[in-house]
Formats: sequence, C-alpha cells, structure tokens
Amino acid sequence: MSTSTKNPTVGKATKINLFSFKAPHMRVFHITWLSFFLCFFGWFGVAPLMGVIREELMLSKAQIGNIIISSVAITIFARLLIGYLCDRIGPRITYAALLILGSIPVMLIGLSNSYESFLLFRLAIGVIGASFVITQYHTSVMFAPNVVGTANATTAGWGNLGGGVTQMVMPLIFSAFIGLGYINTEAWRYAMVVPGIALLIMGFIYYKFTTDTPEGNLVDLKKNNPEYQIKAKSAKGSFAAALKDYRVWGLFLIYGACFGIELTINNIAAIYYTDNFSLDIKTAGLIAGLFGLMNLFARSLGGYFGDKFGIKFGLRGRVLFLFTVLFIEGLALIVFSQMTSLVLAISSMIVFSLFVQMSEGATFSVVPFVNKKAVGAVSGIVGAGGNAGAVMAGFLLKMENVSYTDALLYLGIAVSLISLVTFAVRFTEEAEAEASKEMEVSLKVA
Repeated sequence: MSTSTKNPTVGKATKINLFSFKAPHMRVFHITWLSFFLCFFGWFGVAPLMGVIREELMLSKAQIGNIIISSVAITIFARLLIGYLCDRIGPRITYAALLILGSIPVMLIGLSNSYESFLLFRLAIGVIGASFVITQYHTSVMFAPNVVGTANATTAGWGNLGGGVTQMVMPLIFSAFIGLGYINTEAWRYAMVVPGIALLIMGFIYYKFTTDTPEGNLVDLKKNNPEYQIKAKSAKGSFAAALKDYRVWGLFLIYGACFGIELTINNIAAIYYTDNFSLDIKTAGLIAGLFGLMNLFARSLGGYFGDKFGIKFGLRGRVLFLFTVLFIEGLALIVFSQMTSLVLAISSMIVFSLFVQMSEGATFSVVPFVNKKAVGAVSGIVGAGGNAGAVMAGFLLKMENVSYTDALLYLGIAVSLISLVTFAVRFTEEAEAEASKEMEVSLKVA
C-alpha cells in the first residue's frame, strides 16, 4: 500500500504504507502510535506491581479502588483541554509537551511512601492518558475518509497495546532489579523510572520529526495562510458547538462503555487473576497482558470494518457496525465474569477483549464525521467519555460488599444497554451526501 497518493483537495493520504517513513502522513502514523504506546506503558506501569505495593503500603480494597479512580479521573479533564489545544496550537507541540511533562510523575512515583502520596502521584500520571486525543486528532488530519477509520484504529490500538505489554514487561523489569540485589520495596520504585525516561526521549522525537498537517506546521501555515489563522481563532467556538451536539454525548457514553471498560480491566486484571486463581505476580501479569495484546489487531479491525461499512452503507453503516460490536462486547463481558475455570476465564477474556477493542475502533471511525470543523474538540469529549466510564466502574469496584466478579457482571449488563445509544447517533441527508462525495473522491485517488 502506498501513501504517496493524496486526496488533492485536502492533501490527505488515501492509503496506508506501514513500511514508509518518507511521507509526513506515515511519520505521524508511526511516531504517534509509538508515543501513545509509551504513554500507556507509563500510565499503567504500576498496575501489575500492585500486589507488591498493596503489601508495602497496606492498602485496603477501597483504597485500591480510589487509586484506580484517580488514575483515570484526571484524564477526563485533560482530554477536554488537549482536544481544544490540538485545534488551537496543533498536535505536534501539544504532544511533545505532554510527553515531557508526563514523564516527571512516572519517574517520581517511587518517592511515595504512603497511600496519600501514592494516590497523588497516580492522579498526576493520569494526565498522560490524554495522549489518545492527540493520536486520534493527528491521524484524522493526515488520512482521507476511505482509510481514516483504519488509521485511527490502528494507531490507537497499537498504542493501547502498551497496556498489555506493561502487564508482562514491568514484572520482568521489577525482577531484574531484584536480581541486582534490590528488595521488593525498592525494585518497584526503580522499575518505574524506565518508562519515565522513555517518555522523556519520545517527547523530543515527536517535536523533531512530525508536522501538524500534511502541508506543514500550524505556526508556519498561519503566517502564510489566513484560513489557518481563522481556524485557530475559531477553536473556542468549535469547542462550544461540539458541546451542544447530542451525538457527541452519545458517543461519549458509548466510548465509556468500551474504552472505559478496557481501562478498568487494565487496572484490575493482574490482581483479579492473583486473587481469584491464586497465581503469582509474574503469571498473573502474563495472563492479564493477553487482554491488552489483542490491540495488535483488534482495534484496527474495528476501524477497518467501520470504513468498509462506511463505503458500502454510508455514515449509517458505520453506526450500525458500532452497535453490533458493542452489544456483543457486553455479552462477552457477562460470560467472562462468570468463569471459575482458569482456562475458560482466559478464553472468554480474549473473546471479550476482541470486541472491546473493535468497539473502540468502530467509535473513532464515526468521530471524524460528526463535526469536521472541531475534530479536536469532538475527539477530546468522546475520548473523555472513556475515562468517565472507567471512573464510574472504579466506584463500583471499590465497594467492599461487591466482589470483582459481580462488578464485572453488572458492567457487562450496562454495556449491553448502552449499545442502544448508538441509534441516537444520526446524520442528516446533507451530511450523508457530503460524506459520500468525499468517499468517491478518496476511492478514485486511491
């Protein structure tokens, strides 16, 4: 597949060439998914180590629940702000700054020595979860309608892969420090420095090797093109328009029911397998990591089929596909919650993971078409919905009288019901016609 051919009207790539770094589209594609991967790695780096941290800090179930909530709550507000900044100053500077600043609490969380200090560091680390919005924004402005769903889903999915890899790798890094002679209470602290350094380096790479748009950086374009000056100044108005669109809030709920669930599983999977199946920290981490590893292809499938349904059935087709995978996700979560056999639990978790991530990809195959003048704002609001869903799930998980098994059952029922909200995400005949015309142009160029 080649990215050299562009949509002549907007300069967007109509094909994805995974082995190319020459075109600005593919540099953004690869650098943004790798940046998001590292953000996820740092964001959930402590999750597979919570068994050790729980013992050292003597954390209760309620306190762990509060830590889970803190890790995703701040991201709600960060994503709203980041979406506005992408429209206002561009994704390049926004992402570089987030990576560099976000590396600080990741490296310093090892300084915490109490529940309260750990909670505050976990809260601060949650800001890097806003990186998702920039990832989706940047690929949305780089790729044409016929592949934008696939591009969005793949960059986000490969980034989310960090949530699975960290479950497997952080216990190994922890063990490496143990091998060097450090005790448990020291090893987990030094282990967290590793993803922090990676984030810091990636911040400088993002600034150096990406551009805001196919035509160049926003700061340069605003000097030479009045259209970009107007666009930057209208970011505030575009954000307000996005806030008033009921479809945006429908997608907010929908994304909470898929990405919010993924965040929840990332936070509890290792400790869930440790407690329910009496596994050690390494084995539990490896099994929990399988959930995130599905991002290698599952979210891409959601975006890919979202595009295919869009090509064949228009914007309504994208929404119909989203309903289907989200409803199945809910059913799969219900099944997973009832498994008492380790083999069946792992098998059902993998099926559940497939549809969670396909739902996420399908959601962001719809997002770029809701309001093209406020892609950043819409992405920010919908992205924040994922974290809002995780916060709501966190409150359920922290309840002492509700087991994790029951909590997952209730969440599965909630997801199935929320899937019905997709039928409220509708497009006008004018929007359908415009999307159809753009699709025809993209397919001809492709």
